[in-house]
Amino acid sequence: MDDAVIYNAKKYAKKADTSLSSMVENYLKAVASEKSKTRIKDSAKKLNSVIEKYRGIISVPDDYDYKKEIGNYLLEKYNKLK
Repeated sequence: MDDAVIYNAKKYAKKADTSLSSMVENYLKAVASEKSKTRIKDSAKKLNSVIEKYRGIISVPDDYDYKKEIGNYLLEKYNKLK
């Protein structure tokens, strides 16, 4: 994992008065639950329909790493919890 991700996650966990291990465990439980799976699938369907409307409007480089960009956005967003 990226060091910045770990650093910010530890900082967030401290502010939330929990451990990073506990946060990861709770996340994994949530992801693995059937309710979450259904919710994620429904969200993905909605997102795909929204994305589909805009397909072809925006061009990005072939090497564009959207996961990295999402990670950077989340780090920036939650880093403002100072």
